[in-house]
Amino acid sequence: MIRSFERLGSTQQWLTDRIRKGEITEETAVIAELQTDGVGSRESRWIGHRGNFFASIALKESHLPEDLPPSAASIYFAFVMKKLLSSQYPELWVKWPNDLYLGEKKVGGVLTARLKGFYVVGIGINLKKSEKNFAALETELSAMILLDMYLDRLRRPPKWKELFREYRLEFEKTRAFSAHIGQKRISLENAQIMDDGTIVVDGERMVSLR
Repeated sequence: MIRSFERLGSTQQWLTDRIRKGEITEETAVIAELQTDGVGSRESRWIGHRGNFFASIALKESHLPEDLPPSAASIYFAFVMKKLLSSQYPELWVKWPNDLYLGEKKVGGVLTARLKGFYVVGIGINLKKSEKNFAALETELSAMILLDMYLDRLRRPPKWKELFREYRLEFEKTRAFSAHIGQKRISLENAQIMDDGTIVVDGERMVSLR
C-alpha cells in the first residue's frame, strides 16, 4: 500500500509512529510532495524542495533476504536504489554507511530502523533541486514513478552477499572521506569493510546505526 501526501513533517516519523501504535501491520510506503522536517544523518535536518524524493517504506523482515545483517541495512537499501538509477547516473555511488553521492557531492541518504518486525527505510534524494554544497540529479523522473520502480525492485530483493560483492569494490571511493561514529569524526582512509557492513579502523570495529 502507498500513502501519498501533499505535505508531511517527516515520512519516517509518520510511519514509525503508526507502526508503534499498531495502526500499520502490513508493508506500507509513504511519500510526500513536500517534507518540512526531514531527518538526515546525526539527526540533522534534511532540507526539502518540492519535487524531490521524500519517502519511507515499511518492509517485513521476513520478506527480506535471510543473509541481510541489521548493521548493513542502510548500505543495502541505498545500494539497491543506486543500482536502479545507475544506468542514467553512472557517477552515482554509495558512501559508507548511508549516503548517496553524485561524484563528490551528496545527493541523498538512507536512514533505516527496525521496529516490530519491520525495517523502516527512509530515503531522501534531491531529484530537482539542492542546497549549496549538495547535488541534485536534475531529472524529469517524478518521485512517485521512482517509488514505484524502487518497490518493484524490492519485490525480488537481491541477496546481501550478491550485492556486497559489488559494494566492496565501490567502498574504495569512501576512503577519501570521513564519517561520524557517535560523537567522533573518523577518517576512512585506512578503513576495512567487513562482510556485515561494519568497518574496522585501526583495529577497532565500528558500527553505524543509521
